[in-house]
Amino acid sequence: MEDGKPVWAPHPTDGFQLGNIIDIGPDSLTIEPVNQKGKTFLAPINQVFPADEDVSRHVEDNCSLMYLNEATLLHNVKVRYSKDIIYTYVANILIAVNPYFDIPKLYTSDTIKKYQGRSLGTLPPHVFAVADKAFRDMKVHRMSQSIIVSGESGAGKTENTKFVLRYLTESYGSGQDIDERIVEANPLLEAFGNAKTVRNNNSSRFGKFVEIHFNEKNSVVGGFVSHYLLEKSRICVQGKDERNYHIFYRLCAGASEDIRQKFHLNSPDSFRYLNRGCTRFFSNKETDKQILQNRKSPEHLKTGALKDPLLDDHGDFNRMCAAMKKIGLNDTEKLDLFRVVAGVLHLGNIDFEESGNTSGGCILKNKSSEALRNCAELLGLDEEDLRVSLTTRVMLTTAGGAKGTVIKVPLKVEQANNARDALAKAVYSRLFDHVVNRVNQCFPFESSSFFIGVLDIAGFEYFEHNSFEQFCINYCNEKLQQFFNERILKEEQELYQKEGLGVNEVHYVDNQDCIDLIESKLVGILDILDEENRLPQPSDQHFASAVHQKHKDHFRLTIPRKSKLTVHRNLRDDEGFIIRHFAGAVCYETTKFVEKNNDALHMSLESLVSESKDRFVSQLFETTNNNRDHKQKTGKLSFISVGNKFKTQLNLLLEKLRSTGSSFIRCVKPNLKMTSHQFEGAQILSQLQCSGMVSVLDLMQGGFPSRAPFHELYNMYKKYMPSKLTRLDPRLFCKALFKALGLDENDFKFGLTKVFFRPGKFAEFDQIMKSDPEHLAELIKKVNHWLICSRWKKVQWCALSVIKLKNKIKYRAGACIKMQKTVRMWLCKKKHKPRIDGLVKVATLKKRLVKFNEVVNALKEGKPEMSKQVKELETSIDALMSKIKNTIMTRQQIDREYDQLVKSSEALLTALQKRKKQEEEAERLRRIQEEMDRERKRLEEEERRRKQEEEERRLKAEMELKRKQEEEERKRREEEERRLQLEMEAQLLQEREEEVQRQAVFEQERRDRELAMRIAQSEAELINEEQPDATLRRAGGPGPKMTMEQMAKEMTDLLARGPQVQATKAVAGTKKYDLSKWKYAELRDAINTSCDIELLAACREEFHRRLKVYHAWKSKNKKRNAETEQRAPKSVTDYAEQNPVSQLPVSHHEIEANRQQRYFRIPFIRPVDQYKDPQNKKKGWWYAHFDGPWIARQMELHPDKPPILLVAGKDDMEMCELSLEETGLTRKRGAEILPRQYEEVWERCGGIQYLRSAIENKQARPTYATAMLQSLLK
Repeated sequence: MEDGKPVWAPHPTDGFQLGNIIDIGPDSLTIEPVNQKGKTFLAPINQVFPADEDVSRHVEDNCSLMYLNEATLLHNVKVRYSKDIIYTYVANILIAVNPYFDIPKLYTSDTIKKYQGRSLGTLPPHVFAVADKAFRDMKVHRMSQSIIVSGESGAGKTENTKFVLRYLTESYGSGQDIDERIVEANPLLEAFGNAKTVRNNNSSRFGKFVEIHFNEKNSVVGGFVSHYLLEKSRICVQGKDERNYHIFYRLCAGASEDIRQKFHLNSPDSFRYLNRGCTRFFSNKETDKQILQNRKSPEHLKTGALKDPLLDDHGDFNRMCAAMKKIGLNDTEKLDLFRVVAGVLHLGNIDFEESGNTSGGCILKNKSSEALRNCAELLGLDEEDLRVSLTTRVMLTTAGGAKGTVIKVPLKVEQANNARDALAKAVYSRLFDHVVNRVNQCFPFESSSFFIGVLDIAGFEYFEHNSFEQFCINYCNEKLQQFFNERILKEEQELYQKEGLGVNEVHYVDNQDCIDLIESKLVGILDILDEENRLPQPSDQHFASAVHQKHKDHFRLTIPRKSKLTVHRNLRDDEGFIIRHFAGAVCYETTKFVEKNNDALHMSLESLVSESKDRFVSQLFETTNNNRDHKQKTGKLSFISVGNKFKTQLNLLLEKLRSTGSSFIRCVKPNLKMTSHQFEGAQILSQLQCSGMVSVLDLMQGGFPSRAPFHELYNMYKKYMPSKLTRLDPRLFCKALFKALGLDENDFKFGLTKVFFRPGKFAEFDQIMKSDPEHLAELIKKVNHWLICSRWKKVQWCALSVIKLKNKIKYRAGACIKMQKTVRMWLCKKKHKPRIDGLVKVATLKKRLVKFNEVVNALKEGKPEMSKQVKELETSIDALMSKIKNTIMTRQQIDREYDQLVKSSEALLTALQKRKKQEEEAERLRRIQEEMDRERKRLEEEERRRKQEEEERRLKAEMELKRKQEEEERKRREEEERRLQLEMEAQLLQEREEEVQRQAVFEQERRDRELAMRIAQSEAELINEEQPDATLRRAGGPGPKMTMEQMAKEMTDLLARGPQVQATKAVAGTKKYDLSKWKYAELRDAINTSCDIELLAACREEFHRRLKVYHAWKSKNKKRNAETEQRAPKSVTDYAEQNPVSQLPVSHHEIEANRQQRYFRIPFIRPVDQYKDPQNKKKGWWYAHFDGPWIARQMELHPDKPPILLVAGKDDMEMCELSLEETGLTRKRGAEILPRQYEEVWERCGGIQYLRSAIENKQARPTYATAMLQSLLK
């Protein structure tokens, strides 16, 4: 398969392993590992990726890899790590792998100078390059920048943060003392805020955002440190292999003898706050000898010192003292800090016991008297007051008003212990606040133009036992991961869409639901916890129950019993909860959640320390003492929410991050043992996936990480161009510039306002421009030539467009006039036709009055009377004509009045007839009567014609109405069809969304499983395998080593549970043959040899279905920037994508028994579309012979190369895998041709010899074409 090219397949511990594809399954591939010939295993097809031919090759930017996928990303990081190259780019994001040893010359001053002002990608990847990019972005864009350093605990965040700060101050500092102070502040903060954990020897137990401020001249003027969430519980208790904060041990190891005696210091095992964890010092051989024996604990003497190349308690104490001096702390301030630290240690040694009296209180143990005295002395407190404050609580009654009775409530032993620990936490946390404030005072600044902020906050944490601190840290990491998704994935894709780049959408896991679960109003976990703290008798159990009750069916929340670790399954539902974070599920034990969420002290304790005789100690509590409310004065413990305070700080931090430009450094922890040169692929892959690197790689496959607005490029390179070119529009300037430079059009793309570059190409462009001034004349010549050609083409197109527009305007103007004339005529005729007809009739009647007058004039008797009657009739006629002209009258009204006039005229005529006695007059009257009869008949005929016209109009109207009804019926049918189609599409969309959700759940479960396995490895905790869930163990996930047979079985189980395979099995259940377990070769052999028509049809269908799956996998995992393999014209493949068809019906024998032979010919690209898709490499004609539903022979005729002939069986991988129905060829007009036409072209191109050779070599599949050729040869 795939010509023997290697692929990356999942592996339980290494992440991926190299292998070859042996067989294609329904939704899986059979893989043979390269280093284990003969052994095979199944792998899901979506977890197999092509590998580069040279697997030893590595690149600086993962976007430069031939194949962009998570397997090649992991392998590239691994190869570079093996060569001690710890930095790698993914576009403009830096991946930093912790080496756990000092790499020579990696961070020297010479290295810093080398990276100054250099574009990203021009030098090997380095944290200095990211720092310099942030500085240059700040300088160019006139906008503050942020560098987010993220990763798990022990991944090297703190060290990389220090290197960024050092680079900025050393490269762009003002040369004053303030630059050194910013760098020297780090050792002091680390001493008071860092500690050894099981995963990191120098873990930051607080978060910090360090801002380096710059003036208008882009020089460092000062700095500011913001800190978040110090882990206060560590002050009182630590894990077995963990330590308290470094300052305690450094003070014990490195303090001079007079300080030791003055502060009553001893070895770490003599202090309660240190001896419950690890009591060994960090030291090397030389410094271990310098530490006095009486300062070493028995554990240290027995086991030896802790080893770490970056830590040394004795030497670090001296370095810390030197740093204090450099940043401006005098000896008095230094001793004040040490005294309070020692006071906290002695405070922890105070023990209590039951008093034995009826009050039920407690007293100090006799052996604690010395600790009490030392603590009171060091903190400036009265010994007796401290004793009373620790064993009792003062309350003031409110009945007596402000001067109520003072009541002392005795405390039990447990309450006294809690009060002592609360006081120790309060003192140390305020001391830490003071240290941070004092550090900020050491590098003040009056004004600042911009800043570069470096965020170093605790990474995602997961232990066997997780408490409130881990909950807050992981909540913070959820928010930062969302910021990363928004800035890199969401905003990037929105920008691409806005600029019209047409980049494919990349899907990523949105963790908004997890954030809402924690921080929502009223129902969020933090608000539930605050509400619990406000209750009269709060409890951790009630809090946990409330969380489960309010989020019963939430996907992200579940009960501890569903954990993958046995230790968590022993917890009750009211003792904890599990949250499915973006990095995996973490079980939180809610014990002490309520206590840790309250940052307030009892009035008696706070009053005690705030009124200390020691000025330094009292100042630590000065601000809180001034802000105490009335409730606290009455002795009731007030509530100050730690979680809400942290949420507010976090939201302010994110607002600041969103207002700045951002760069990302993703730190990676190579192994759990914190040793050098050990690469645990599976857990590193998990870190890369959780940090979003795989999604970024998918985006960068078609993305443009570097971009520059046209006007910025214009201004940047304006000085290199003569005035003739600088007058150009910025967009045209950039276009001409790129054409003149001969840059590949695939390396950049123009948006609406910006030009976008492929990974690494912007730096290349920058280099070309700045390093080639001697060829400026040639460059200008090329630019001018391109501009002239471009403008001439524009003139041609403009002229043609104007001519076309002129003709179109003339045609439309004439058409408009004709339409207006016709419509106006029709409207006027419709409106005035009855009145015109009426006027014609009345005018005709008036003409007859002339003859009436002639008769009257001929009368000898009664002439005046008759003349008067004629006059009256004439007046009536004139009045009617005037009325018709001046008023709107209907046809009926006109006819009614006209009939009355006719009757009057007839009556007058009758009277005249009576009076006419002479024959001449009688004859004249007869003629008049005849004329009137003729007129009557004419009017009747006219009326008949009018009625006929009305009838015709009525019939036409009925026909038009019928036509409209038919049109509406047709539209209704089309609308119904569209509705049904939309319902079907909605149903398909819903099914796709459900599938996506199922995949998201599957992915989350996989991460949960991986996280549990990593906890099990680091904590030596066993996984309960009684109910294994194969779907949760990803082949790339860490776990125990497995044989290939075990892994094959596990992968088979995993595949069997997949939704696609379940659907395949459901379809197979309705069929006569279940071919899901048949190998690809077995299907092919059955097609070539079987005589069972039904089996043959089923094998053909399954064979082509697997081909489709395989080709889809190849298309998805094609080489970077490579064209998609075209096995059929684009119109055919597009039709298949847009019109998916259902599977073939079960009755295959009907199809196979009457297989039709059909022949088609279509162009690869239509002439009208050749300019729309200029990148289309294939031109010419595509011929296909379908034997039934599947293709049997295929030809490609190209104008510039010899014909390509393909036959089924021999060339299955190169032929179109679609069925005839899927191609849509039968719906294309003129696509089908006669068999004679196909065979003539086939024979002319040498098809008979090609098919004959395939038959002789037994490579051709039996088809109609092979049968006809064999019979012809016989």
